[in-house]
Amino acid sequence: MSEPTVWRKENGVSTPATPSMAVYSEAMNKFTKAATAFMDHVHLLNEARDAFQMAMTASASLRNSLDSGDQALRSLMTQMEQVVNTHLEDVPLEKRKPEAAKAEASKVEAIRTNRDSTVPGGKYLP
Repeated sequence: MSEPTVWRKENGVSTPATPSMAVYSEAMNKFTKAATAFMDHVHLLNEARDAFQMAMTASASLRNSLDSGDQALRSLMTQMEQVVNTHLEDVPLEKRKPEAAKAEASKVEAIRTNRDSTVPGGKYLP
Protein backbone atom coordinates (compact mmCIF):
# COMPACT_ATOMS: atom_id res chain seq x y z
CA MET A 1 0.00 0.00 0.00
CA SER A 2 2.21 2.79 -1.23
CA GLU A 3 1.48 6.46 -1.35
CA PRO A 4 0.55 7.94 -4.72
CA THR A 5 3.41 9.84 -6.23
CA VAL A 6 2.73 13.48 -6.94
CA TRP A 7 3.59 14.37 -10.53
CA ARG A 8 4.28 17.81 -11.92
CA LYS A 9 4.16 18.80 -15.60
CA GLU A 10 7.03 20.93 -16.84
CA ASN A 11 7.30 21.72 -20.55
CA GLY A 12 5.04 18.78 -21.40
CA VAL A 13 7.17 16.24 -19.49
CA SER A 14 5.91 14.67 -16.28
CA THR A 15 8.42 14.55 -13.43
CA PRO A 16 7.92 13.52 -9.82
CA ALA A 17 7.31 16.42 -7.48
CA THR A 18 9.73 17.09 -4.67
CA PRO A 19 8.47 15.36 -1.51
CA SER A 20 6.93 17.75 0.92
CA MET A 21 7.14 17.85 4.69
CA ALA A 22 3.54 16.56 4.81
CA VAL A 23 4.47 13.41 2.87
CA TYR A 24 7.48 12.86 5.13
CA SER A 25 5.43 13.39 8.31
CA GLU A 26 2.69 11.04 7.14
CA ALA A 27 5.21 8.30 6.26
CA MET A 28 6.96 8.72 9.62
CA ASN A 29 3.64 8.48 11.49
CA LYS A 30 2.66 5.31 9.62
CA PHE A 31 6.07 3.77 10.27
CA THR A 32 5.96 4.68 13.96
CA LYS A 33 2.46 3.20 14.40
CA ALA A 34 3.32 0.00 12.54
CA ALA A 35 6.67 -0.47 14.32
CA THR A 36 5.10 0.18 17.73
CA ALA A 37 2.28 -2.28 17.07
CA PHE A 38 4.81 -4.88 15.93
CA MET A 39 7.02 -4.37 18.98
CA ASP A 40 3.97 -4.68 21.26
CA HIS A 41 3.36 -8.20 19.91
CA VAL A 42 6.88 -9.47 19.14
CA HIS A 43 6.97 -11.24 22.51
CA LEU A 44 4.33 -13.61 21.10
CA LEU A 45 6.90 -14.90 18.63
CA ASN A 46 9.19 -15.92 21.49
CA GLU A 47 6.29 -17.50 23.38
CA ALA A 48 5.23 -19.43 20.30
CA ARG A 49 8.78 -20.69 19.72
CA ASP A 50 9.12 -21.77 23.37
CA ALA A 51 5.75 -23.55 23.30
CA PHE A 52 6.72 -25.29 20.07
CA GLN A 53 9.95 -26.55 21.65
CA MET A 54 8.06 -27.83 24.70
CA ALA A 55 5.54 -29.64 22.49
CA MET A 56 8.30 -31.25 20.41
CA THR A 57 10.18 -32.39 23.53
CA ALA A 58 7.00 -33.85 25.06
CA SER A 59 6.13 -35.54 21.76
CA ALA A 60 9.56 -37.18 21.52
CA SER A 61 9.35 -38.35 25.13
CA LEU A 62 5.87 -39.80 24.61
CA ARG A 63 6.97 -41.50 21.41
CA ASN A 64 9.92 -43.12 23.20
CA SER A 65 7.68 -44.31 26.05
CA LEU A 66 5.10 -45.74 23.67
CA ASP A 67 7.77 -47.43 21.54
CA SER A 68 9.39 -49.12 24.54
CA GLY A 69 5.94 -50.13 25.84
CA ASP A 70 5.10 -51.65 22.44
CA GLN A 71 8.39 -53.51 22.43
CA ALA A 72 7.72 -54.91 25.92
CA LEU A 73 4.21 -56.02 24.87
CA ARG A 74 5.53 -57.74 21.74
CA SER A 75 8.17 -59.52 23.79
CA LEU A 76 5.56 -60.70 26.30
CA MET A 77 3.29 -61.89 23.50
CA THR A 78 6.15 -63.85 21.95
CA GLN A 79 6.90 -65.45 25.32
CA MET A 80 3.24 -66.35 25.79
CA GLU A 81 3.10 -67.92 22.33
CA GLN A 82 6.20 -69.96 23.11
CA VAL A 83 4.73 -71.17 26.42
CA VAL A 84 1.42 -72.11 24.77
CA ASN A 85 3.17 -73.89 21.91
CA THR A 86 5.47 -75.72 24.34
CA HIS A 87 2.49 -76.70 26.51
CA LEU A 88 0.65 -78.08 23.47
CA GLU A 89 3.69 -80.11 22.46
CA ASP A 90 4.13 -81.54 26.00
CA VAL A 91 0.62 -82.99 26.21
CA PRO A 92 0.72 -86.58 24.89
CA LEU A 93 -1.26 -87.12 21.71
CA GLU A 94 -3.43 -89.86 23.24
CA LYS A 95 -4.55 -87.51 26.08
CA ARG A 96 -5.62 -84.63 23.92
CA LYS A 97 -8.43 -84.62 21.45
CA PRO A 98 -7.21 -83.75 17.95
CA GLU A 99 -10.06 -81.28 17.40
CA ALA A 100 -9.31 -79.42 20.65
CA ALA A 101 -5.59 -79.20 19.91
CA LYS A 102 -6.24 -77.89 16.39
CA ALA A 103 -8.77 -75.36 17.65
CA GLU A 104 -6.41 -74.16 20.38
CA ALA A 105 -3.48 -73.86 17.97
CA SER A 106 -5.60 -71.97 15.44
CA LYS A 107 -6.78 -69.52 18.13
CA VAL A 108 -3.18 -68.73 19.09
CA GLU A 109 -2.24 -68.30 15.45
CA ALA A 110 -5.28 -66.08 14.77
CA ILE A 111 -4.42 -63.87 17.72
CA ARG A 112 -0.82 -63.59 16.63
CA THR A 113 -1.47 -62.87 12.95
CA ASN A 114 -4.70 -60.85 13.13
CA ARG A 115 -3.86 -59.02 16.34
CA ASP A 116 -7.29 -60.01 17.68
CA SER A 117 -7.59 -58.35 21.07
CA THR A 118 -9.85 -60.85 22.81
CA VAL A 119 -9.87 -64.53 23.57
CA PRO A 120 -12.70 -66.70 24.85
CA GLY A 121 -13.60 -65.67 28.37
CA GLY A 122 -13.33 -61.94 27.56
CA LYS A 123 -9.68 -61.49 28.54
CA TYR A 124 -7.81 -58.86 26.59
CA LEU A 125 -4.42 -59.45 25.07
CA PRO A 126 -1.98 -56.67 24.13
